[in-house]
Amino acid sequence: MSDAQEKAWEENSPLYLVEVPRSFASTSVDPEVEVDPAELFGRAAPLTVEIGSGQGHAIVHAASAHPERNFLAIEVYRAGLARTVFNAHSAGLTNLRLVDANAPEVLSTFLPAGSVDEVWIFFPDPWHKKRHTKRRMVKEGFPEVLHRALSDGGRVRLASDWEDYALQMRGVLDAADGFEREFDGEWAPRFDGRVMTAFERKGLEKGREIRDLVYRRTPLAQD
Repeated sequence: MSDAQEKAWEENSPLYLVEVPRSFASTSVDPEVEVDPAELFGRAAPLTVEIGSGQGHAIVHAASAHPERNFLAIEVYRAGLARTVFNAHSAGLTNLRLVDANAPEVLSTFLPAGSVDEVWIFFPDPWHKKRHTKRRMVKEGFPEVLHRALSDGGRVRLASDWEDYALQMRGVLDAADGFEREFDGEWAPRFDGRVMTAFERKGLEKGREIRDLVYRRTPLAQD
């Protein structure tokens, strides 16, 4: 981390970083512990969760633009968390919190069932080498994790600049019980709530097309 990031982290991370009881690893979550979002933010409000928030550009912008909503950033890279803390504190945000933990565990046990209004997964690691694609987050089994965390009618928004991963995400969610498309045609329009970041701009400069998806949670037969 840069000196500025290190200083911001030391001084301001307690304002934003959620204390997570660990299980067996440094980014794990004790499955017996559940957090109360209203207590976490000091109020009840619609909750948006971003998985893999990076340096926080998208979620800090969104939290600044929508003070009526609560935002939770999930990221495991300390430098990215530090940059998010720096920018959030500079903007005087009170509706943003950060979690340094594995996202599936946060959605599976740490957050109460049905407590999330939207989940954002923007430009997840594509693990583009064939031998690594099994590490991708959005794969068979992951929709069940999303479904548990989302409220009925809640949305999951996704974007990728890797065509094969975008196709995989679409295939997985199309086949999942409890989700329906909220777009016509092959891809959703670009989400206007997603600020253009250097990461997205870099993908465009390399000639990669950005593909968006959005799905709405629907009740399962046993709900």
